[in-house]
Amino acid sequence: EMMLVDLSRSEVVFVGEQHDDPATHRLERAILEGLARRQRPVILALEMFERDVQKSLDDYLAGKLTEEEFLKNSRPWPRYATDYRPLVEMAKAHGWRVVAGNVPRRYAAQVSRTGLAALDTLPAEERKFIASQNQCPQDEYFKRFTEVMTQHPTDNKNGDQPAKTPTKEEQEKERAMVEKFYQAQCVKDETMAESIANAYNQAATPKPVIVHYNGAFHSDYRLGTAARAKQRLPKAIHK
Repeated sequence: EMMLVDLSRSEVVFVGEQHDDPATHRLERAILEGLARRQRPVILALEMFERDVQKSLDDYLAGKLTEEEFLKNSRPWPRYATDYRPLVEMAKAHGWRVVAGNVPRRYAAQVSRTGLAALDTLPAEERKFIASQNQCPQDEYFKRFTEVMTQHPTDNKNGDQPAKTPTKEEQEKERAMVEKFYQAQCVKDETMAESIANAYNQAATPKPVIVHYNGAFHSDYRLGTAARAKQRLPKAIHK
């Protein structure tokens, strides 16, 4: 309850989840329920839906599509029924806006293969689904991302023997691959942050609280998506 009081005074809230943890999803529902009890207007923003399905999401919330039609058109995550449907249905019941915030995965996949230059080849009609500005500084976030991506398993045959040390060529190849993966991660962060900022700027005053659910790495230590949103909304109250 103390946390909910704090969140109800905020304007942008990030909830970093473990995707396969049921307790996380119970907490996510409890946050929305608590804000609703406090009669605070809410905008629900989700990593789990991509920008190009926003119209289908809007049409479902407005009653123009059946749930079956909506799910057919919107590429829901595999555990949607148990993990995210309760959030969307709560938003629908309260008349809250729901933002499909993420970059379509096909574009993130292109970046992970060929780098940020892949975005320059897209036609304007597709480019609008991706943040207009994408930066990938090699900062603390990059350091944490690299550490996660380059963890090498041990050799289980001998219990605790380390794996063979990669050659210099292998290390360079791995670094190049990790940097492209990082660029794809940055595109996701930038696009979700831009989606949040757009929703905030379009909302009437007094501002609702935007509650954004994402995988924990996107917002841990106020890095990733949280940092990119802060850059775009420096005066908003972030939690």
